[in-house]
Amino acid sequence: MNIKYLKDENLEELIKGKNVIIDFYADWCGPCKILSKVLEDIDEIEIIKVNVDEHQDLAIKYNVMSIPQINFIKNGEIYKTEIGFRSKDEIEKIIKEMK
Repeated sequence: MNIKYLKDENLEELIKGKNVIIDFYADWCGPCKILSKVLEDIDEIEIIKVNVDEHQDLAIKYNVMSIPQINFIKNGEIYKTEIGFRSKDEIEKIIKEMK
């Protein structure tokens, strides 16, 4: 499992030059919990989970208006943003497109 929960680290440093997924979520969000189960089965890419209640500054910076929001990062830059629940197949398809 390649999941990391953002605590005090600098997100920009964690994604610099990398291909990763940023999962913006909240503990109280039902669809976020369902998506978390899907993300646990994705091994091809690192996943950084950002709790929007703890990191409101990042939620603002990444224009998070609704959760869950998944940002696909390619070479440190936003490649694609998906809002709401996505299936494992949908996520893996985007990961393949990024390569």
